[in-house]
Amino acid sequence: MFAVIKMELKELIIDEYNRNGLFIVISILSLILGYFEFNFYFINLSWIAILLCGLPIIKDAILGLIVDHDIKADVLVSMGIISSILIGEVFAAGVISVIMAIGGFLEEYTVNKTEKGIEEIYDLNPLNARIILDYSKTTEKEVLTDTEVVKVKDIIKVLPGEQIPVDGRIIEGHSSVDESALTGESIAKDKKVNSPVYSGTINTYGSFYMEATKEGKDSSIQKLINLIEEAKPENAHVVRQADKWATWIVVIAFVLAISTWFITGEVIRAVTILVVFCPCGLVLATPTAIVGASGNLTKFGILVRNGETIEKLSKVKDIAFDKTGTLTYGKPKVVNIIPEDNISQEEFIQLVASVEKNSEHPLAKAIINKFEEDFNGDYLKTKDFKMVLSEGVEARIDKDNEDMEIFVGKKEFISNHVSVSENSQISKFEENGSTIIYASSENRFLGSIVLLDVLREDSKIVISQLNGENINSLMLTGDNEKTANYIASQLDLNDFKANCMPEDKINTITSYQKSNKMIAMVGDGINDGPALKKADVGIAMGGVGSDITIEASDITFVSDDIRYIPHLFDVSKKTMEKINVNIFLSLAINFTAMFLAMFGLIGPVAGALIHNIGSVIVVINSSLLLNYKITDKDFSLINNNGISKEFSKSK
Repeated sequence: MFAVIKMELKELIIDEYNRNGLFIVISILSLILGYFEFNFYFINLSWIAILLCGLPIIKDAILGLIVDHDIKADVLVSMGIISSILIGEVFAAGVISVIMAIGGFLEEYTVNKTEKGIEEIYDLNPLNARIILDYSKTTEKEVLTDTEVVKVKDIIKVLPGEQIPVDGRIIEGHSSVDESALTGESIAKDKKVNSPVYSGTINTYGSFYMEATKEGKDSSIQKLINLIEEAKPENAHVVRQADKWATWIVVIAFVLAISTWFITGEVIRAVTILVVFCPCGLVLATPTAIVGASGNLTKFGILVRNGETIEKLSKVKDIAFDKTGTLTYGKPKVVNIIPEDNISQEEFIQLVASVEKNSEHPLAKAIINKFEEDFNGDYLKTKDFKMVLSEGVEARIDKDNEDMEIFVGKKEFISNHVSVSENSQISKFEENGSTIIYASSENRFLGSIVLLDVLREDSKIVISQLNGENINSLMLTGDNEKTANYIASQLDLNDFKANCMPEDKINTITSYQKSNKMIAMVGDGINDGPALKKADVGIAMGGVGSDITIEASDITFVSDDIRYIPHLFDVSKKTMEKINVNIFLSLAINFTAMFLAMFGLIGPVAGALIHNIGSVIVVINSSLLLNYKITDKDFSLINNNGISKEFSKSK
């Protein structure tokens, strides 16, 4: 039993956060005893508080001066503690030390709680890989090693339930992979030979062999971790400015303290000024707000590169959207089935889907998905399947004991076999940018299927919400003028540019910047990389497996959910409001306490208490950002996304 207690005590002391808490408790007890003049061999027990809580403050102040050549707030506190000791106020020095230590402890607690959700993603980083040596031989050898040593083209075996160690592609076997932690997709994805797999995702049931396409340090999950590590609040311009002000305040406090001592002759007033005028609240004003904002956004699957990004976003009044994969889903979907010659929809799509089942083309998959989801019928047996490159496919089908050849593809391909009848509906769909697939038998036209990259359900709402916040939305698309105009009309967008090549998007963004307008760019991170990089704030939707998404953007939407863009803007503005309020409160409390100290209305103990009340108010005010606009309804929405499930533990 004593061994267990000894072990737990050892762990408590080793952990700095817990150790500080223990020291504070011991120091408070020593102050209580010191207050009632319980001495140890004529030594005031308040010295215990000075040694445990005051000494670390003095040490940090000295290191800051010598190593960093920086006048930190700890300098004033240290001078206050030392001055109190010199004038015989040992109890006051102990109280100042403990109050300052409690303030730092509470600040650390709040920040730790805020960052806990962000750090959950570190658990997704795989540690081990099962590398296969002599894969092509009958006597293969298996070696379990660190993920860091995996090289490109290494062959890796992944067992059921294991995390995939690095990015790669399957070369043998098949399985279903849970990618929810990366993409927010709640349904596991089927994987087969040549399917890409990403590090940090989980193999659910089948074993497979994969070839590494990236080293561990370049894998998808590691890029996300690197992105989080770059999200340091001290990078923001407003943080650097606050630090400069804090340095000047330290100098001003020192001058005022000396002046007050010289004029009044009361050193106790000078000591109190040093204590109350410490700019701790000012130093905390910005980083705590930025950390709170980052914690909030992470719950929505939004990763922000650094504090400066939040600062820039709060000033953005224009936002450019790529169309494909951003305002739309980026995948073709069957939106209409138009059979001819008295054929029912079900019979028509059964014929087409049976032929397309032999194809890997994205349009073929969209037709197959439509057939399986809405018609739930059986496929007809096919034979002699052929693919005509860039034209279409054909196959023979046995239907009702009748052998018939079916052709599916472009209008020109079908026209080689039968006459394609004109249809006013088709012309309307073509104007809207739809893709039309035609089908026929050897001697008759069977009909057509309309496919479209449909708008995301929330796109129109997002544009409307941004307009309500006086943020102008612009659509950039490579589509022709008619298609772009149709999409813009569906979104109530007045501003769009069609026929855009990547350089056209960059030129558009540059024109805004030359007009002294800050602009954000939202893209899918694949062909929008240059535009994302050029914009004042680049926002990438999903695509965690894409290097461009991580490297070119300032903000990454891991959950690939466009509806949270207005929330992102709201949080950025609210963060700057919190920072301004924090700075005002901090300075107001400091100056008020300083005047009270100058006129001898408060002493060092009361000064230390007021000082830390100000710091705690700043931290609490910033921590309110964590749950800003997160209602029960919002949580029910975001908890459907995998990454939110990971972070909701820290709520």
